[in-house]
Amino acid sequence: MIKNYIRIAWRNIKKDKLFTTIKIGGFAIGVAACLLIALFIGNELSYDQQYKNKDRIYRVVMQGVMDGEVLKSVHFQRLFAETLEAKYPEIEKAGKVNTSELFGAGRRALRPKGTIQNNFEEGFIYADQPVFEILEYELEEGNPNQVLVNPGSIVMTASKAKKYFPNGNAVGQTIFLDDDATKPYTVTGVIKEHPSEKSHLDFDFLLAIEDTNTSWTTTNYFTYLLVDENTNIPNLEKKMRAILEEYFIPASIERGMGEKFREVFKTLEYKLQPVTDIHLKSDLKMGDRLKYGDIRFIWLFAAIAVFVLVLAAINFINLSTAKSANRAKEVGLRKTVGAFRSNLVNQFLTESIIFSIISFIIGVVLAWALLPSFNVIAAKSISMPWRVWWFAPLLLFASLVIGAIAGLYPAFYLSAFKPANVLKGSLSTGSKSGRLRSGLVVFQFVTSIVLIIGTLIIYKQMNFILDKKLGFNKEQVVLIKGTNLLKSNSQTFKDGLLGLSEVKEVSISDYLPVDGTKRNGNTFGKVDSDDQNGMVPAQIWRVDFDYIKTLGLQVKEGRGFSKDFSTDSSAIVINATMAKELGFEDPIGKRINNGQDWTIIGVLEDFHFKNLKEDIAALSLVIGNSPGTVAVKLNSGQTNSAISDIETVWQEFVPNQAFEYTFLDQEFAMMHDDVQRMGKIFNSFALFAIIVACLGLFALSAFLGEQRKKEISIRQVLGAPFKSIYQLLTMDFMKLILLSILIAVPIGWYMMDRWLEDFAYRIDISWSTFVLAGVLALSIAFLTVSYQAIRAGLASPIKSLRAE
Repeated sequence: MIKNYIRIAWRNIKKDKLFTTIKIGGFAIGVAACLLIALFIGNELSYDQQYKNKDRIYRVVMQGVMDGEVLKSVHFQRLFAETLEAKYPEIEKAGKVNTSELFGAGRRALRPKGTIQNNFEEGFIYADQPVFEILEYELEEGNPNQVLVNPGSIVMTASKAKKYFPNGNAVGQTIFLDDDATKPYTVTGVIKEHPSEKSHLDFDFLLAIEDTNTSWTTTNYFTYLLVDENTNIPNLEKKMRAILEEYFIPASIERGMGEKFREVFKTLEYKLQPVTDIHLKSDLKMGDRLKYGDIRFIWLFAAIAVFVLVLAAINFINLSTAKSANRAKEVGLRKTVGAFRSNLVNQFLTESIIFSIISFIIGVVLAWALLPSFNVIAAKSISMPWRVWWFAPLLLFASLVIGAIAGLYPAFYLSAFKPANVLKGSLSTGSKSGRLRSGLVVFQFVTSIVLIIGTLIIYKQMNFILDKKLGFNKEQVVLIKGTNLLKSNSQTFKDGLLGLSEVKEVSISDYLPVDGTKRNGNTFGKVDSDDQNGMVPAQIWRVDFDYIKTLGLQVKEGRGFSKDFSTDSSAIVINATMAKELGFEDPIGKRINNGQDWTIIGVLEDFHFKNLKEDIAALSLVIGNSPGTVAVKLNSGQTNSAISDIETVWQEFVPNQAFEYTFLDQEFAMMHDDVQRMGKIFNSFALFAIIVACLGLFALSAFLGEQRKKEISIRQVLGAPFKSIYQLLTMDFMKLILLSILIAVPIGWYMMDRWLEDFAYRIDISWSTFVLAGVLALSIAFLTVSYQAIRAGLASPIKSLRAE
């Protein structure tokens, strides 16, 4: 019987090639989209799942309420981890990590002893021995209990060990960082390769912590805990409040932060964040300079995957029920000769499952072909899990289940035909009573229009970010990396660059308004004032005299730095936000203190130095030495020749170091690459959904054209013009699309308004967006059905009536 079902199903599949192609093609596209999203979601959910003790590993978060807003931080003092481990027996181990560029994490120049060529590497972070054990890093070489115990120790990943020590035996080798031969580092371990897509901590090199700062107001470290398996986490969090009261709050009050933060101190508490939650469930305002995923995007993309697959299933249901007249006689005759309804249901379900299996095969191949392009868009390195034991069985099971679900309604609908009605010819042909089909078409286009709205708003928001007036000039600014290798020659190098005709301004500073550069926070209070409420947390950036000119910052009051004033070594320039938070109406000449007295000589117009998801914060500039990056402002239109000439100057000073540079506008765009990636992924799957919906609309319009061929021919013979025939075949569909637009607009507005809440600086959602989305949907639907309408309207009525 099953063999017979399959034979009949295969015969029907081959019988109508157009509808078969659309059914299988729509299903295949749905499967491909669903599989790509599933691989993406699986990759995102796999972060930090590799630890044997993952249920006992936590990162500490401190949170409190300030001005009605909950603020969080994951930065703690150097002594914090050791104090926790000593005070609370339920904490088995406590370790710390420092990813701050200020301390030398991030980008460094490296060369093995005995070589002269330096190489820039990006992935340096500082860690201690306990955190190495807590996060269970496995070694190819070295003693896991000793790798980060001694100062000057460095651990590297296997790929880097192979790069610098291709003959093996990296442990015990000596390397130099930043071309400093006076401070050698010894390789103490080689970590088995751990892909960055498996851990929220992305690094290639671990340096032993050498910091000796014991202050309880200096916070630079992430703190990780391994707790006893019987630990009551809420109770431990409450007990940890004692650390705040014994150490942090008294130190902060002694520092002069008492009155300003008295109410904040009352709300401070420690929370323990499971390590498995860090990648997807970390608050954007933690300010830990690591890039994460977002659990909301996971749910969004999962919903899109389901919707695209549902749209493909809707096509199958629509076309199966619409073609009911073609199967009516078969059903009637088979029932007349004794077939049971269950036999017919099994027959139609078999056909559906065969459709599904074929679609899954094509969809998997399509997803595999598209995966390299998807990896580029998503900045991933996902691969098809061909060798995973459950992959093929899961696909087969899914194809069977989805095929059966999609075929249930058509199977019961078709098998319910009564033989007497069929043989009398009184059965509906499927072109009437199409409420279900109409409803499903509306559902398809509501989904598609919501995705179009999302695509348009993401595109507008991204352009708004990249084109927004930032308060600094990011155009034609070259950033030369690794200039700390110049050592005492940095000023001479700067003078050499200023001698080039293509160069307008030059500044030496690691503190720049883009990610990946130095940050240094502090707290400032007023000098000669009893107003302790003037305490303000702010960034303090060390810059040179030409920094303000090079970046095109605007001085609002006072002046910038000048070599003509010897007192500028103790001068400070603040931004407008900091002046406001300090409460100064006339800040010029006022003195502030962060452990050192500074005299305010200028106030800058606010400029953005963080992601536009965050508000502009208080910022100050002082003269200081921070030589790791040189910013070069070029004259317009001379970029190519300038780069060549700058490289020539570079080679004169550092012949053993490759010249590496980037542009400030590129670095700014990279600050928002997560939004750009999300937009591209969203756009791609919106396109999938639209294609699937249009395939179904095309097939339905073709079918209804066939069903009404006789009616159209009679109308033509009676003198109906082409225009009326065309309207007859298109207007019903256009009405459905208009209804879809009315339903989709409020849904799209709500979803995208929620998404835009993440941005401190955002576009206003205008009606033009919805009008454009509606016009696009109508145009797509109009073009889809027009082909069939024109074809039917221009067909010869003689051929159709002769067939009757």
